[in-house]
Amino acid sequence: MIAAPELPSEFHYPQDSDTRFSSDTDFSEAPDVSINPTKGKGGKKGKKGKGGKGAGGAGRMNGHYQENGMENLMLFEVVKMGKSAMQSVVDDWIEAYKNDRDMALLDLINFFIQCSGCKGVVSGEMFRNMQNSEIIRRMTEEFDEDSGDYPLTMAGPLWKKFKGSFCEFIAVLVRQCQYSIIYDEYLMDTVISLLTGLSDSQVRAFRHTSTLAAMKLMTALVNVALNLSINMDNTQRQYETERNKMVAKRANDRLELLLQKRKELQENQDEIENMMNAIFKGVFVHRYRDAIAEIRAITIEEIGMWMKLYSDAFLNDSYLKYVGWTMHDKQGEVRLKCLTALQGLYYNRELNTRLELFTSRFKDRIVSMTLDKEYDVAVQAIKLLTLVLHSTDEVLSPEDCESVYHLVYSAHRPVAIAAGEFLFKKLFSTREPEEEGAPKRRGRQSPNANLLKTTVFFFLESELHEHAAYLVDSLWESGADLLKDWECMTSLLLDDPVPGEEALTDRQETALIEIMLCTVRQAAECHPPIGRGTGKRVMTAKEKKTQLDDRTRMTELFAVALPPLLAKYSIDTEKVTNLLQLPQFFDLDIYTTGRLEKHLEALLRQIREIVDKHTDTEVLEACSKTYHALSNEEFTIFNRVDIARSQLLDEMVDKFNRLLEDFLQEGEEPDEDDAYQVLSTLKRIAAFHNAHDLSQWDLFSSNFKLLNTGIENGDMPEQIVVHALQCTHYVILWHLAKVSEGSHRKEDMVSLRKQMRMFCLMCQRYLTNVNTTVKEQAFTILCDVLLVFSHQMVSGGREQLEPLVYSPDDSLQTELLSFILHHVFIDQDDDSGSTDGQQDDEAAKIEALHKRRNLLAAYCKLIIYNVVEMNTGADIFKQYMRYYNDYGDIIKETMSKTRQIDKIQCAKTLILSLQQLFNEMLSELGTGFDRSSSAFCGIKELARRFSLTFGLDQVKTRDAIAMLHKDGIEFAFKEPSPQGEGNPPLHLAFLDILSEFSSKLMRQDKRTVHMYLERFMTFQMALQREDCWLPLISYRNSLQAGGDDDNMSVVSGYSSRGSSVRSKKTKAATPTATVAAAKRKLPEAEESSSGSTDVSWQHQTMQTPVMMPSPHLTSTMMRGPGDMREEAKRGRDDSYMGVYALPSDSQQQPHPHTLPQTPQLHQTPIDYNTQVTWMLAQRQQEEVRQQQERAMNYAKLRTNLQQAIRRGTGLMEEDEEPIVEDVMMSSEGRMEDLNEGMDFDTMDIDLPPSKNRRERSELKPDYFDPGSIMDESVLGVSMF
Repeated sequence: MIAAPELPSEFHYPQDSDTRFSSDTDFSEAPDVSINPTKGKGGKKGKKGKGGKGAGGAGRMNGHYQENGMENLMLFEVVKMGKSAMQSVVDDWIEAYKNDRDMALLDLINFFIQCSGCKGVVSGEMFRNMQNSEIIRRMTEEFDEDSGDYPLTMAGPLWKKFKGSFCEFIAVLVRQCQYSIIYDEYLMDTVISLLTGLSDSQVRAFRHTSTLAAMKLMTALVNVALNLSINMDNTQRQYETERNKMVAKRANDRLELLLQKRKELQENQDEIENMMNAIFKGVFVHRYRDAIAEIRAITIEEIGMWMKLYSDAFLNDSYLKYVGWTMHDKQGEVRLKCLTALQGLYYNRELNTRLELFTSRFKDRIVSMTLDKEYDVAVQAIKLLTLVLHSTDEVLSPEDCESVYHLVYSAHRPVAIAAGEFLFKKLFSTREPEEEGAPKRRGRQSPNANLLKTTVFFFLESELHEHAAYLVDSLWESGADLLKDWECMTSLLLDDPVPGEEALTDRQETALIEIMLCTVRQAAECHPPIGRGTGKRVMTAKEKKTQLDDRTRMTELFAVALPPLLAKYSIDTEKVTNLLQLPQFFDLDIYTTGRLEKHLEALLRQIREIVDKHTDTEVLEACSKTYHALSNEEFTIFNRVDIARSQLLDEMVDKFNRLLEDFLQEGEEPDEDDAYQVLSTLKRIAAFHNAHDLSQWDLFSSNFKLLNTGIENGDMPEQIVVHALQCTHYVILWHLAKVSEGSHRKEDMVSLRKQMRMFCLMCQRYLTNVNTTVKEQAFTILCDVLLVFSHQMVSGGREQLEPLVYSPDDSLQTELLSFILHHVFIDQDDDSGSTDGQQDDEAAKIEALHKRRNLLAAYCKLIIYNVVEMNTGADIFKQYMRYYNDYGDIIKETMSKTRQIDKIQCAKTLILSLQQLFNEMLSELGTGFDRSSSAFCGIKELARRFSLTFGLDQVKTRDAIAMLHKDGIEFAFKEPSPQGEGNPPLHLAFLDILSEFSSKLMRQDKRTVHMYLERFMTFQMALQREDCWLPLISYRNSLQAGGDDDNMSVVSGYSSRGSSVRSKKTKAATPTATVAAAKRKLPEAEESSSGSTDVSWQHQTMQTPVMMPSPHLTSTMMRGPGDMREEAKRGRDDSYMGVYALPSDSQQQPHPHTLPQTPQLHQTPIDYNTQVTWMLAQRQQEEVRQQQERAMNYAKLRTNLQQAIRRGTGLMEEDEEPIVEDVMMSSEGRMEDLNEGMDFDTMDIDLPPSKNRRERSELKPDYFDPGSIMDESVLGVSMF
């Protein structure tokens, strides 16, 4: 147990000495004692306390002890429940204290003990006769250490309220006792002594609870001291007033009363200061650097309260230094408390002069905390700097301010909003004062004009021009009125500057228009920009009303101002693009209710002129979206907009057909002007076809004719082909939308099917185009069309669309895959011809990588949705390691999705990708490659990564992993050695790669896969030990790892009972047992395969110094000999886990001499099965002999063990081999005895005894269907 330091139960604060303690040692005699009065004073105080108990006090204490526990429980329970008024609870305790202060104080002590979670109770006897340190030690011994929770850390709504009730109880207790009881030199001395001792305990619960209590007690005393100080000032002022009166009017008795009152207040003040000094030096000084962050946070939070409440006494550098030091704390919650404590101080401007030294010393630290890794700390640091800026503008340097400015672009919205408030106060808080009675200036002359210019300047200087939406969102809460002054913005853009005013530059006008668009979007949508949102938030009624008012106001303003703005900036692409987005946020009813139809006509005219002037895709798409936003059938302006749109489209289509006819005339060479006219018109049509249905104009024929001419001639400009493909794609999609909505006429279906197939063939032909841009466009559109018209389109009750389903043929799948391999999986340098090291080159590389990622994602979607064969993904998966940085996330997600669709096929695809890499390595390095080469190690690492993607749930991936091993084994033995018989197969090294997946096999499946492997092996293969055969050996070992656990668990469980006595007597037999255990792992099939009963063969085998792993020709090691014998007698066909069928006894068994003497590389399954059957027959013949020798061997074992024990120093060298033989044979015999006696089935012990029965029931063999991965053609035998 942890003992608390020695602490006295009582102390005395001398009245006639200095009330301030000069150092920590003033409180203690020993270094670990926080507070300890002088011996004389302590003794005097103790006598006074005992005298107060009176005669018979001990009897009353003992007689009251039984009730004491209930009273303590009641006090703790009342505070814990928090249902009663705390003042009534405290009043009851004060009344009890007045009647019997010892018992009441004992109740209070036990209250603190119970609040710490301690089950112990301080008795009256302990309270009278034991020091605080002894009491704390006793309570520590009775502390419940089974749980680390205590009331302050427990979960649940009840315990969450407990902390508040606990703190309130202490505050109310001091407030109710502040006039008399706290000065009795008994209550506060005892409580402070107890809390000081508990706060120094090594038990966290004691330390945490007592520190919180002591800090709250200190805060309550600070309030008392503050009241005393105020009363002293009032008394002193009254005294001075009375004394300054004339002698005739002066009341001497009143002067004496005021003087006496001031003296009493001074004494009380000194007493309170002694108490506060004791708590500060006894608790705070030690606990502000406690190991527990919560305790440190409590101390810092409370010292902030002291400095705020009683600044005259605490707001000085002696106390501020603790907050400054703690700002470097490692825990965010402690740093957060420091900042919140300082905010309370800087908020009061009257305290600024006292904070000057602290600010200059710790300003840099506060500025650096704006980049704190904890966002809450960063937010409070910015808010603190805002208060500092508000108090004085000279403290923060421009560099300090700039470090906060850039945070308005932070992705974390609270940080950005705090930085926006700082920016607003720094740059926009100074407004020009308006004269009273003068008319309010509007537009360009308004006070906001200069502030908007300042905003534009800041936006441009920040060099983050694409983040205007973030800047607006950051300033929205603090400067919404400024940002919603759209009238001033339009005036700055449209009105001429007054004389002497500097006009906005072109760059500044562009920035102002972008900011104006962002403010309109923010006001209309009422949610933060993309990348900064925290999810959908339900708007309040006030926010909804504000949103409607803003939309109405912006529509009324911009409906009038937008046409002249478009007319002024009609030739500026960037400005026009932003301005054209404004109508998307309008309330279109305003055009009718506000009688603004003429402004709508002006807007439509301006949009049409812009369409005629521009060929830029962004501008044309903005015009198309504007028409789409205005063409809403719910509003009365629809007819006007629809007429204007139809006229514009009619003209564009007629012009396109006319130009196309001239462009495609035979015998004439098209010039550049004709090509430009066709391209510009085609751009406009494609941009409008994206948002509008142009089906009434037959654009498919003209575009298909244009594309077909490009294929035949080969000289079509690339941009014409790109936009023609895009336009034709839109035609197909709009036709499909029309058919899907309800028009299921046969003519429409046939027409759409014909157009779609013709377009797919056209895109396929363009995949071989010489121009990369054309090929990429054709590939992207072709992937989209295949995905849209795949079998997925009939889902959701759309079976009528089944005739439209289109599946790509093998040639198309091959071309798509070839395009990906040649245009996506390339080196970065191959795709860029720019000079390295330049910024433009880096931007071009990033853009090229983004384009390639889109191409790969388009193809991977075809794999995921089963549009192309899943095995085509092998060429994608094999690039996982090489291009991990560029496409690793896409490939990994594709593997995950394909596994969810079909686990078996995904596993076959993964192993196919490894096989492809293996064949590529063979073609490069030849058959004699080094397995330590980088190429081979790279394939192994890729296999390991593939293995990790299967996860930890072996049951879910059981069939897939087994199929993967099956395909891998077949591939390894597929090609014979080019060097002839006796050499390993050509692909045998692939087994080394395949072993990476062995850990994902379950134990039952390891046996099955191992048996399947033996079907491809010959007897000579199993005996090979050369380096070239190491992949086979390592793979077999990976399959055997954990596979023998089933039998070994039973054997070890049985043999341990017989060897327990020997193990207790001596350790000399341990080497023998170890060797015997290793011998038991040798396959018994090897011992019986020779067909000989000569004992000398066994002797020769056991004399081998190193027992090399022998080949597993059969799976008899997985069963006990008794099981094999019983199954042989019954003639069962399921002796191999129900996987392989063996011949019954009724079948003819061949003679040993009929077996081939030289096994071939590929032995037929029937010959191998015959060999296994013959070995089983030989095993049956040996069983009789083994039974007869069992008793003799066991007796010989006991004799050898007794000799080893008598020697005591271990086994002699000449005794090792016989003992190995006897132990092996006796263990073998005991295994047979166990099998015969228990008569169990092997499948009932498929797990070690340590596994629970639930797992045993879950891992039954019928979870795995071997027939799903091993067909009869491979095995050569029938399957169940």
